Amino acid sequence: MSRTTSAASAASAAPSLPGFAAERGFDLGAVPYTGRVLIESLLRGGDPARAEVLGKRLALGEDPGLEMPFRPARILVQDYTGIPLLVDLAVLRDRVAEPGRVNPALPIDVVVDHSVQADWAGRPDALTLNEALEMSRNQERYSFLKWAEGAFDGLRVIPPGHGIVHQVNLERLATVVAEGRDGSLYPDTVLGTDSHTTMVGGLGVLGWGVGGLEAEAQMLGLAQPIGIPRIVGVRLTGAVSPGTSPIDVVLALTRRLRERNVRAMMLEFTGPGVAELTAPDRCTIANMAPEYGAMTAFFPVDEETLSYLRRTGRTDSDVARVRDYCLRQRLLRGGDEPVFGRTIDFDLGEVGPGLAGPSRPDQRISLGELPASFAALHQGEVRTEDVVSDGDLVIAAITSCTSTSNPKAMLAAGLFARRAVERGLTVPAHVKTSLSPGSRAVTRYLAESGLLGDLEKLGFHVVGYGCMTCNGGSGPLNPGVGEAVDRLGLTVAAVLSGNRNFESRIHSQVRAGYLASPALVVALALVGTVRADLENEPLGTDTEGRPVHLRDLWPHNGELRELEDRFITPGMFAHDQAPDPAWEAISAPDGEVFAWDPASAYIRPPAYADPGPAPGSLSGARALLALGDDISTDHISPVGAIPADSPAGRHLLERGVRDFNSYGSRRGNHEVMARGTFSNPRLRNLLVGDGDSGGSTLHLPSGERLPVFDAARRYAESGTPLIVLAGRSYGMGSSRDWAAKGPWLLGVRAVLAESFERIHRANLCAMGILPLLLPAGHGWAGLGLTGHEEFALDVDRARETREVRVTAGEQVFTARADVQSEGEWDVLLAGGTLPYLLRQLREQEAASG
Repeated sequence: MSRTTSAASAASAAPSLPGFAAERGFDLGAVPYTGRVLIESLLRGGDPARAEVLGKRLALGEDPGLEMPFRPARILVQDYTGIPLLVDLAVLRDRVAEPGRVNPALPIDVVVDHSVQADWAGRPDALTLNEALEMSRNQERYSFLKWAEGAFDGLRVIPPGHGIVHQVNLERLATVVAEGRDGSLYPDTVLGTDSHTTMVGGLGVLGWGVGGLEAEAQMLGLAQPIGIPRIVGVRLTGAVSPGTSPIDVVLALTRRLRERNVRAMMLEFTGPGVAELTAPDRCTIANMAPEYGAMTAFFPVDEETLSYLRRTGRTDSDVARVRDYCLRQRLLRGGDEPVFGRTIDFDLGEVGPGLAGPSRPDQRISLGELPASFAALHQGEVRTEDVVSDGDLVIAAITSCTSTSNPKAMLAAGLFARRAVERGLTVPAHVKTSLSPGSRAVTRYLAESGLLGDLEKLGFHVVGYGCMTCNGGSGPLNPGVGEAVDRLGLTVAAVLSGNRNFESRIHSQVRAGYLASPALVVALALVGTVRADLENEPLGTDTEGRPVHLRDLWPHNGELRELEDRFITPGMFAHDQAPDPAWEAISAPDGEVFAWDPASAYIRPPAYADPGPAPGSLSGARALLALGDDISTDHISPVGAIPADSPAGRHLLERGVRDFNSYGSRRGNHEVMARGTFSNPRLRNLLVGDGDSGGSTLHLPSGERLPVFDAARRYAESGTPLIVLAGRSYGMGSSRDWAAKGPWLLGVRAVLAESFERIHRANLCAMGILPLLLPAGHGWAGLGLTGHEEFALDVDRARETREVRVTAGEQVFTARADVQSEGEWDVLLAGGTLPYLLRQLREQEAASG
């Protein structure tokens, strides 16, 4: 059967949303497009009754108030989250009689993008050196990935050097309309083990980030119900002002949406301003949904979406299939204006150039506010060492799918660099400069336009195709700089064109992190400090001694449009078909069951696979840590360098390991990860004071200050259960389930917080850790707690009542279990996802004889 015939017959057999809506008596045109995708999923899953209820409620602007078993079209993972996920599946195969039962029921793409680090930068051979170092460091991990690709059905590994997972998803993997093995057509939907999976929502692909444990359940065909959240309309008006970058827009939006509290909601962008945004602009906005707290960020498919598919090399027949299907199913954005129960207005024309920092993406500031922002953090006189001073910029990185996926932003940086070079400006020696594109297409069009050479003259050489600085893989500071920072304890800064700037994420020696557009990254690199007012002070002086201001070098929109028209062509996005010799040279074992190496420091069978104690009532519990607001997953489970004098570093040294690589690369080894949990040097544990705790806590019975891991081990020896106290927005940031796995391994069985971020809350449930909400309007300190009390938790009736009676010393109060579906309760009370899956698999084996 030809593809055309197959697609035509499949389209007629697929659920018809317009016909279904008319038959069931609601106006499909009033239903948000996000809701239409969910309705289609319910119909395809054979649940028309629930689809009808959802459609009627959404058409009236009501909250859904429903659970549904959402099954995506595919799963997308990167190597830092993907390897531990596959380690979990491998250990499940060890524990069942029929290993072949542990096999993905959905297509899975693993994009290797997180492991490469910017050890070398500012030199022409940086890319070659970094890629060689990556391959030598990660041979064992990559061998495991190659085993997994051979052992599991439907698993595809995209080797290192191809780009960042989300940009590869946009340019290569996303189909917008998926085609099943039987020829059926349905919306392309995706769950990813990275919080920025939402980026593809800019193309009308519904997707969001989940922890690896939730992805494992999905992969094995055990989709757990999700509570359908409120769908909020973000109504865009106006047009982006000349000189304003897409990064400026998303940073302004992030601040606004955090203020409006869209935590865990589905956002759909609507209004006349949507038509003013290119598809890459929309993807930039959707990328940062985790930063503004939303579950998803969705732009419906329209003609601009189709144009993007053509520009990035999709075939005419693929684009026609998308258009025809979406038109037939009323998923193609048209003249209808959906109804939203809540709408947030945002005028694109009000946004100007700006940054975000010094420690959160929602801390948006204007250019002129930069010096005051740094001064508020530093609060002291500027100290100077031989090569660097307080407030100096030590890292300037053009990085991240957030910006490098946007040709307009990248061409602007190149044009800015060209003009700076023409005026004779240079970058100070203390600034480490790097360019890590999200795909090879970026290098191609920068090279073809001649702008890559201008960036290189300022030190922005390509250092790798991966997350790199955005994910903490920034490598060492320039020679002499790190030593100078440590001698005086200087407060130095970094700027990157990424999406996260949490404390100590970018680099352990950097305290001030700022997010900015790629062109502003170049501008700040030239100035070399964040103490400068870019609106009024010059960037430097040219060869004739004249001051050069930001406005003198800033590209004009007409220039950018001309460059885009000339150089952003389908040929730039051609996929490399030739195999990578270094990847091909890696040997891998075969067989259904993985052969574990007991001497491995990278890949170990995890200690949490077997059924453990289910969460139950606790008595005599102690607080391992008492934390404040905005604790990120980077605070809980660091991703970057492993210090030699840390519990994890000492553990590796004892085993003869000298190249520690990074915490992210060691996620297949629970012994390293447990020791790294809560070890971020910028974590403030209020049990030991108001300042940075350096990864330590009080062992309360003895009053002794210890590394968190050592204190947890002492508690375990005495049989003492543990809790964590926290404030608002606990678990900000990424989808990393190690921020839940690590605490579980330390003995933490409950977290009491004022509020949780969406993905981390789900990850806690998936590890059998009970998330508890403190009484509304009260932090733990406001309840009169110090963290030194003994705690008792009465959990026996929590599933029925959602209430947990907490006794803390002399205080007694009621906390609410933040468990949001029956499926989550099933997993939580089974002791976590792996024990739950293992029980399901064994029941299947028993049923089959």
